[in-house]
This record gives sequence, structure tokens and C-alpha cells, in this order.
Amino acid sequence: MLSLRKPLVLAFGLAVVMSLLAGCSSDKADKKYAIATDTTFAPFEYTDSKGAFVGADLDILAAIAKDQNFQYDLRPLGFDAAVAALESNQADGVIAGMSITDKRKEKYNFSDPYYNSHIVVAVAAGNDAIKSYADLGNKTVAAKTGTEGAKYAESLAPKYHFKIHYFTDSPTMYEDVKTGNSVACFEDSPVMAYGISQNNGLKIVNDSNEKSPGSSYGFAVMKNNEANQKLLAMFQAGLANIKKNGQLKAIMDKYNLNYDF
Repeated sequence: MLSLRKPLVLAFGLAVVMSLLAGCSSDKADKKYAIATDTTFAPFEYTDSKGAFVGADLDILAAIAKDQNFQYDLRPLGFDAAVAALESNQADGVIAGMSITDKRKEKYNFSDPYYNSHIVVAVAAGNDAIKSYADLGNKTVAAKTGTEGAKYAESLAPKYHFKIHYFTDSPTMYEDVKTGNSVACFEDSPVMAYGISQNNGLKIVNDSNEKSPGSSYGFAVMKNNEANQKLLAMFQAGLANIKKNGQLKAIMDKYNLNYDF
């Protein structure tokens, strides 16, 4: 009897182990990362005329996920909400035209840059009174909360004596400028350039007395989270591959964005 039972016990044990391994394999294959993004930051993420949510960030993420064979759920939340979701572990990563800064590096780990940008100031297309930042004195300007544009505006406010009105999205900020509630807004250069090309009713004002700060966009995850670091490693490897094979340049060309990598 013992000789008969041993093979049965071994077979049963092997079946249990194989079942557990299959379950682990399935869990890995079925793992979907929650990736948060902005809602309106064209041409990086926006809703097109057909109602589809599109943009360069979305194409980059899709290309990298395909290259690295991982799945994700995209969550368009708005920039502030996307960052909040990341910090509360409701999202595994953020891709939202997010500038890589030293301050942000204290909390997040970033991929290598996939786009280089700088900040511009824009006014209503028919406004000829604002020709330099000095003309903003004692007036109200607009900026988007939590962005490098807002940070730049805050750095200039004491020098040029203007007030800042904060917004959570770009279209509402632009409307505030066009209606005259704010005389100007601070925005990322590729976003403003794209908006102007789409007749958003604004124009860029350059001031040779001030050097606009530059920044690079990257994919962000929280530090000290093992799953996040695995996701970042896959994004990093995929980004290197799409840079090398020309996919990243093709995406930038699709949205008329400068490519300088």
C-alpha cells in the first residue's frame, strides 16, 4: 500500500505546485498598471474632434507598453489629481508632460527625458498693450496649479508686481485671458505653440530681459515602491528602444513637436 500511495501523494503535490505556479504566472500576465495623466494638455493629451482621447504622451505610453509587453489602465484625471493619485497609491505611474525637477526628484523617480520644453508667456491675440513682462505690473496673470509655468510666474511676481490667478486646466486658463480677467498666462512652449496653431486666440510675448526656464518631461513613479520600480524599469527600457528604432521621433513628428534626442 505504501508503494502505491507515494506516487499518488507525489502526483497530488506536483499538481498543487503546478497550480500555484500557473496562478502566479496568470497574475503576472494579468497585471495592469494604473497610469494617471492630465485631461487637457494638447498635444500631449487631449480630446480630438471625434471625441477620442489622444496625444503624444498616450502614443509614447502605448508604444512602450507594446515593446515591453505590459498592460495598463489609463486614467485621465487632470494634472493635480494625477499626482495626488500617485502619492496615495491609487496610480502606479504618471505621464502628463511632467517636468523633471530637483524638488520632484525628492518624492518621485523619473525615467530619462522624452521631451525638452521651456516656459512662455501668452496674451490675447488682440492685446497690443503687453509687450514685455514689465507691462504686467499691477495686473493679474494666469497659471496652472502645480506646474513649472506657475513656478516661473511666482518667481517673477515680486519683480514685476503682478498677481497670479490659478487654474486646474489649460483651456479654462486660456479663456480667462481671452475674456480679459487675466492679461497673460504662463504655459509650456509646445502646448502653447500647438494651441496657437489651433486658433486658441492667444499669442506669445517674448521678453529679452528674462531667460525662460527649460525643463524635460519624464514618466514618474513614487519612490520606495517595488512594483513602481519594476514599472519604471520597463518604461525606461522601452523608451530607449523607441528612441533607437525611430518610433519616438515619428510620434513627435505626428504632433509637430521638436525632436532633439
